Amino acid sequence: MATYVVLLGPPGAGKGSQAKRIVKETAIPHVSTGDLLRAMKDQDTPLARRVQAIMAEGGLVDDDTTMAILRERLMEPDSCDRGAILDGVPRTLAQAETLDKMLAEEFSAAVGGVFLFSISEDEAVRRISGRRVNPDTGRVYHVEFDPPKVEGIDDETGTSLIQREDDKPAVVRERYQLYLEKTAPLIDFYRAAGKLHEIDANRPIDEITPDLVDAIKALQRTSG
Repeated sequence: MATYVVLLGPPGAGKGSQAKRIVKETAIPHVSTGDLLRAMKDQDTPLARRVQAIMAEGGLVDDDTTMAILRERLMEPDSCDRGAILDGVPRTLAQAETLDKMLAEEFSAAVGGVFLFSISEDEAVRRISGRRVNPDTGRVYHVEFDPPKVEGIDDETGTSLIQREDDKPAVVRERYQLYLEKTAPLIDFYRAAGKLHEIDANRPIDEITPDLVDAIKALQRTSG
C-alpha cells in the first residue's frame, strides 16, 4: 500500500528542505501545493484556467479547488504507486476531512503519519527575514546561514539581491500568527486520530533528518 505523509509547520520550519531529503531516502514523491499552483500559471487546462481566474482577481484558492489540484497530481503514476509527502495541504479541517475521504475511496489508502514541525515565532523570523533573493534567477541566499561572497550581490551573476516582501519581519510575524489560527484545529484532528508526530524544528536540519526518515520508513513498512 502507498504511504501518505503530511508535513505541518509554520513558515520557516524547514518542511520544504526536509521534504527534499525524505524523497532521496524513501523515494516517496514530494507534493507541494505551492509548486503546483505556480506551475498552473503556464498551463492551459480547465482546472488551471480556474486557478488563474482566482489569482487574477486576487482571491484565495478555495478548498474544493485545492483538493481538485491535489487529486489531479495524485493521479499521476509516481504518486499512486508509492504515496506522497504532502506539503501545504491540508491547510484546513475541511481539507483534511476531504483528503481522508479521497484517499480511502479513490486510492484505497490513508494518511499514515502527520509530522508537526514546531518552531518559535522568533526563530521563524530569524530564518525567513535573513533570506536574500536574486530577482532574475530566484536563487536564494541567507545572510547568516548561506551568505553571498559579497554582501547583497549574487555570486554567479553580480545581480543585486533583494528581500521579498513576504520575508520582512513584520510580514513573517503576521504569517506565523495566521498559521497558528488556521492550523490548531488540524493539529487537534490528527492528534485525536493518533497520527501526529511532533518535531522540535528549532534544531539544525541535519539533526532532524535521520529521525524523520526513520519514522517514515517505519510507516512504509507498516503500510506495506
